[in-house]
Amino acid sequence: MREAVSLDWADRLIREYSDGRKELKRQADQLDRDNPNNADDLTLINGMIENMNFSLEWLETGRQPGLRRGVDKSRIYQRQYFESMDLIPDITDQIDDINEKELYMTREEKIILADIFASFSHRERQCYILHVGQRMSMGKIADEIGVSKGTVQGYIKRAEKKIKERIS
Repeated sequence: MREAVSLDWADRLIREYSDGRKELKRQADQLDRDNPNNADDLTLINGMIENMNFSLEWLETGRQPGLRRGVDKSRIYQRQYFESMDLIPDITDQIDDINEKELYMTREEKIILADIFASFSHRERQCYILHVGQRMSMGKIADEIGVSKGTVQGYIKRAEKKIKERIS
């Protein structure tokens, strides 16, 4: 399965750490807990899982877990990524009659858009961009990313709900 929408570095790390944590949990579950020889291995694996949880929380929220102070904006890494990239292409050449209006986004509009995209989960963002931005059908998106059409509909509905909450 190929990735239809590129991931930013924080999304890639979150996915890698999540996969690594699942593998560690699988290894811990395979150990015989009644065998005293496995106690050290289990302690080590559990410590690694805790470290993964800590790192994942930091990546997802943009703040160090357990601290009362710090960056209060959730998903700060993703927000910075969206603010710094040119996510919305220039469509001026694709429109025949723009009634002599210039199409551009102000800095404030870009920040609002970045905030909206950062509030989406990876799958919500992926499905929403493919459906709305690239005009793919929900069935085709489902085939592309390997989920059911109903799951794609759910991701898109949640994304639309988040958009409505942010702009109202």
